[in-house]
Formats: sequence, structure tokens, C-alpha cells
Amino acid sequence: MHVNDLKPVPKPPQDQFTMSLTLPGLEIMFDEAAQDPSKYDALQKVIASCFGHFVTLNESYGNDTEPTLTSPGLSLEDVRKAYHLILRRDTGHRLTGQMMLSIEKLLRRPGRFPLPIFQRRVDLVNHFITYRLTKKDGMRDHYPADWGIRSAARIMALLFAANQERKERLAVSDFYNTVVDYFDLIRDYMRWQEERSGSFSLCQYPFLISLGGKMQIMEADAKRQMAERFKEAFFRTAMSGMVTDPFLSLFVNRASIIQDSLTQLSVKDIDFKKRLRIEFTNEDGVDAGGLTKEWFLLLVRDLFDPQYGMFVFDEESHYCWFNHISFENHDEYRLVGIIIGLAIYNSMILDVHFPLAVYKKLLRHPANSLEDLRILKPSLANGLQKLLEYENDDVEGVFGLDFVAEYEAYGSIMQAPLVDNGESIPVTSLNKKSYVDAYVNWVLNESVKKQFDAFSEGFNHVCGGNALSLFRPEEIEMMVRGGTELDLKGLESVTEYDGFDPQEPTVRQFWDIFAEYSVEMQRKLLLFVTGTDRIPATGIQNMAFKLSCMGADSEKLPISHTCFNQLYLYRYSSKEKLREKLNVAINWSGGFGLK
Repeated sequence: MHVNDLKPVPKPPQDQFTMSLTLPGLEIMFDEAAQDPSKYDALQKVIASCFGHFVTLNESYGNDTEPTLTSPGLSLEDVRKAYHLILRRDTGHRLTGQMMLSIEKLLRRPGRFPLPIFQRRVDLVNHFITYRLTKKDGMRDHYPADWGIRSAARIMALLFAANQERKERLAVSDFYNTVVDYFDLIRDYMRWQEERSGSFSLCQYPFLISLGGKMQIMEADAKRQMAERFKEAFFRTAMSGMVTDPFLSLFVNRASIIQDSLTQLSVKDIDFKKRLRIEFTNEDGVDAGGLTKEWFLLLVRDLFDPQYGMFVFDEESHYCWFNHISFENHDEYRLVGIIIGLAIYNSMILDVHFPLAVYKKLLRHPANSLEDLRILKPSLANGLQKLLEYENDDVEGVFGLDFVAEYEAYGSIMQAPLVDNGESIPVTSLNKKSYVDAYVNWVLNESVKKQFDAFSEGFNHVCGGNALSLFRPEEIEMMVRGGTELDLKGLESVTEYDGFDPQEPTVRQFWDIFAEYSVEMQRKLLLFVTGTDRIPATGIQNMAFKLSCMGADSEKLPISHTCFNQLYLYRYSSKEKLREKLNVAINWSGGFGLK
């Protein structure tokens, strides 16, 4: 693909080394260098200059036609022959080495653009992809073979990589191409799975696929595996007479929910790919989704309770982290990983306050920067930043630090050496960078290695697979936690009504009360109806919400079916009565027993 649309600077001043390349010109320079080795340096400089500037590179190997949406304006045959010529006659690898260095320099340049300019470059390439996908006939089936789509995806990959190196970055969602979501992503994913020989697929460039599109792929893959397990269970029962549960069924008591869940989820050869089904002991209720939601809610609440001791909470950031001095063993942390994995696999939202570093580590991305630490522990990160920025040479006297990390345990301040004999090594202006790197790595990695490894083992036992590799850490975080911003107008626009007219008094009063509630009460109401106080990661427009009428005015309370995100109301005689009944129902709900 021609990259004229990415030109960051005007053409450099013309000299004997700054020139575009042609195949005949390159052949002449090689022949001259073969006769006069002193000209080899000039050849190397020409190649370095050409491959180091967008303008000269774009002007090379032209075929005297303008670039269009159907032609790059290049003689692709000359390009292939030129590369073969360089590779064949560069015996010392000086030219290919210089070419790669120049290309690397060239590709880093977009990352240095001011953010608005960088945003326009991303939008420009995305607009090209959109135009080509929508305007060219047959693209729905033949886009893998289209040179324009393949080239544009590679250009976008370079921009995405450059974005990761920027201090001021675009959001992952800025790279999404919504038109891509309308293509058959499941077929694209299957092709990507089956053909690893270099054939093009959109899943090779997952930053183009929206979070909703990726979730569609993961859910389809999960349903496929669930259906396979169901059929396997059916045929085993039919062929052998041995009854096999087609579901992942858990029977738990509210009073011992952690132990009951741990015991059953630790059974050898348990199949997490089955659809989850929960039953609370001594309670009436068939799990159509609501009991599963409540199980997740109660289990997460207990596992992350500070009194349980598995996790510690930072009061400044409001994030939780693994307690590296916890008495809990491997199995409890593995259970938390299983719960997070099951939530993703079963499309459930959890109120889990992990920092982004957890999701980076789960996807095996490095989580060892000061910025990673700043999200979890802002004050500690700011203190380490001040140490790095201190320019005088009296670091040892001013800061008085040694190569140790400090933490609180059982009311006392403890120390952990960051290197061997760290308590005897002072931090100086020469080694302060090493100290900061070691401190950050200790907090995020070394100190919690045992706990995180168990957590990761449980997560990957459920969710490990190729579909997960499509996601960025930010997207996994959004899938697990959902969104927090509740758009009432948006929720009202997607609400379905059963027995109610959207404009009748009871319905209007309900929405007025919802709007008048505090944020805390709004979240409680959402929790009462849906089983979670958060909205789907893909937005409120993808949320199911239903208001159903149970009849005329009554003294009975509203009820909800969290399985179906459904709220049942009577036509109460006044707005105040509706508010009173809602308040009681919301604040005193719990359990599926008959009351």
C-alpha cells in the first residue's frame, strides 16, 4: 500500500544520497560498486536515505500512474526484483541491516505526532478500510484476498504499535472499525484457527474489531464448546446408561458458599466448558440465569471481603491487590481465578476492583512500569517519581533509602530486600533508577508471585484459548467489571413493556423516581432487577430491561426476575406509594426462598 496519506514531513533537501529508487538505477549502482568498492558506501547511504523518509520511499518504483483505491501506483514486479537484488548481492549484510534500521526509524515517526494529528492518521486509514469494504463488490466474501484491505490492516498495525509507545495515547476503541463488525467474524475466527499458514484474517488484526465483535466471537466459541459438551454428555448417557450432567451444576449453601464452591470446583476432571447452573440448598428456584448471577455476587463479596484476608485495598485508588502475607493457600486464589474466568465464559459482570496490571499479567503483557504502579498505589508511585526527578547528587543524604521495600504486616512496618543484601546497599544518584525498577517489580510481580500464579492457573483453566488472545487488557477489564455510567434515557429507550403502556402514569412515575434516586440507590435498583449494578461492557443499548404489570393497586411489594432483567410492578395509587414499595423491595431483597 502506498503511504502518501501518512507523510509527516516535507521532502528532505535533495542531494546525491537523497533520491527515490528505480530498479534500473539500483542495478547500475550495484554494478558500479562491484567495479569500485569505494562506491559501496554511497550505495549504503542512498538506501538508508530512501528507506528513512516517507516521501522518497513513496516515489520509488513508481509506474507513472497516480495511486487510487484499486492500484498503489507502483510497479510491484520491480519492487520484488529490487528486494531480491539487494538480498542476493549484499554479501556482508550491510545494506539489509541499514535498510532495516532506516525502516525502524521511519515506523517510529508516527508515534511522535501530536495526538490530534496522530488521531487523524488513524481515522484516515480506518476510513480507507471502511470505503473499500463497503464500496467494492464482493468484499463480504473476498476481503481476505484484497490487497487494499491487507495493506491497510498492516499500516494500522504499525500505527497501533506506535500508539503503545506514546506517553499520550489514543484509546483502544479509537482503532475500532465498526464496519468490520458487520462481517462474518465467526467465520473469520474459524479461518484464523484453521489456517495458520499466513492467509489473511481480521482476527490477525484484532484492534480493528470492536469489543462487542470480540465478545461475539468469544461467546460463539463458548456456546460451541458448551454444545459439544452437552452432546457428549447425552451420547454417554444413551450409549452407556451412565447418567452425565450436561451442566456444570453447583449446589451451595449461603452460609458456606466459599467452601462449598471450592470443594465442587476442585473436583478432578471437572469440565468448565459446560453451562453453569446454580442451586442454593433449601431454597426454591430454577436457575435461568438469576441464581447464577446471585452466586457470583455473593461469592465475590465474600472472597474480596478485607476480613477474609486474601486481598488488600488501597484507600486512595480504591483498587484491591493480592495480599502477599495472606494465610490463604493456593486453592483459594485459584478459585478466584476460576470465578473471573467463569464470569467471562458465562457473560457475567462482577464488581471486582482489580487494577489494569492484573489483566496485563493474565494476558502475559509486562506490568512493571511506574504508570502501572500509579494506578494501584498513586502516593507510592509519586514518591518514586520524585526520587527519579531529583537532580542533585546528595540522594543518599536527602532520601535515606536502602534497597528494601517496606510494607505493613500485623501493625508493624516490615522490610523486604529488593536485591541480595539490599538492606546494606544505599540508594544513590547512580543506582536510583535500578531501585525504582526493582521496587515496582517487587510490588507488582515478585511479592505476589505465588498468589498470582495460582489465580492465573484458575483463570486459564477456564478461559485459556485463542479467543482470549484477541483482547487487550483494557477490554478484559471492561468485560469483567462492565460499565459504571448509567444512562437512564438510554435504558428507557431499550426497555420492553408487558401489560404497561410506556406513557401511562405508573411507568412515568417509575422513571421519575429512578432519576430522582441517588447514584447509590440507582445502583441498588439496577442490582435488584438485573443481579448486577453495572451495565454491559458494550453499552446500555445492549442491555435487556423489562417492566411488567401485575395488576391494579396492591399492598404487595414489587418483585424481580433477575434471570430475565424483569421488574414486576402493580399500578400503585400514587407516586409516593410506588417509591415506598420500591425502597422496601430494593433494601430488603435477598434469596430465592418463599417469604
